[in-house]
Amino acid sequence: MNLPKAWLLLLYGLPTKHSAERVSLWRKLRKFGALQLKTSAYVLPDEPVHFERFQWLAKQVSDDGGDATLIRVKEIEGLSNQQIARMFNEARARDYADLGRAATAFIKKKKGKRKDSSNDELEKFQQRFNEIREIDYFDCPAAPDAQILLKRAAGLLPTSSQPSPKLDAKKFAGKTWLTRSRPEIDRVGSAWLIRKFIDPKARFVFATNPTAHPEAEPYDMLEVEFTIRARTARMKPC
Repeated sequence: MNLPKAWLLLLYGLPTKHSAERVSLWRKLRKFGALQLKTSAYVLPDEPVHFERFQWLAKQVSDDGGDATLIRVKEIEGLSNQQIARMFNEARARDYADLGRAATAFIKKKKGKRKDSSNDELEKFQQRFNEIREIDYFDCPAAPDAQILLKRAAGLLPTSSQPSPKLDAKKFAGKTWLTRSRPEIDRVGSAWLIRKFIDPKARFVFATNPTAHPEAEPYDMLEVEFTIRARTARMKPC
């Protein structure tokens, strides 16, 4: 996890009667992924784009008759940088969980029914996922699970009539295979399938980002084009 060298704090106050302005400000802060520390105190990592956003919001508060202060700090009393980053990840985990529940409901609704060409809901899910990823400043571990659910949902929609090309499993023999840490039953099962049908001498490593092991073959990870579900379905066993 890459921690910032400093943080940006936005402290503001709005007149009590300005409820509409409060809601508008709250929505913008949420859109930017700002973390609420207290009722009127929000924090973001110190980056130029975040500084501009907080400056813009501070001006909005001032225009609405309130007061706002923007501060750059290296540390926040009572909270370590790791704790702040963890709080950001907890907030994003809730966002991913909400998306996951919606995608799961979609899968249950579509499963067993005739495939149709309507993918409006799926497009909304993907758009929401992209929005969360944009404010996922510390690579929340919940992101891959949400993406996998979206891929499962996409699999319930009609696909091209062109058959997928089969891959030769021999080209994947003797590989190091990379997946996320703390594997659950699905990825444990995937590892068994790899050893059984694809790569008997497979070696497994764990990381949150494929770039940590560029020589490894990633599966069931965020933004990995090829999941193990797709690969085992299209491979010719050794």
